[in-house]
Amino acid sequence: MSAGTLVRFEDLQPGQRVKITQRVKVGLKIWQTEVQGKVARTERRRNGLHVQRNFDDHAFADLILLRKDGAVNEETTVAMDEFTRVELVE
Repeated sequence: MSAGTLVRFEDLQPGQRVKITQRVKVGLKIWQTEVQGKVARTERRRNGLHVQRNFDDHAFADLILLRKDGAVNEETTVAMDEFTRVELVE
């Protein structure tokens, strides 16, 4: 574990600096990716799954809209899953 403090999605606030680490798996290969920046906002977005579902069966995705660190003020959207770690950084 690094020096950062892990934070729950529900506790994220706009303007906080975070480092997000995600596990990526494609076939038999697994690797980690990291991104750092400031939280622009968080949202819970309803998924439009491409399968027939019951009318009251809703699926949602928790998203972090992030302004990445760097010379260019680039923005990205991170979809949370069970392998996503969000750490507060100084």
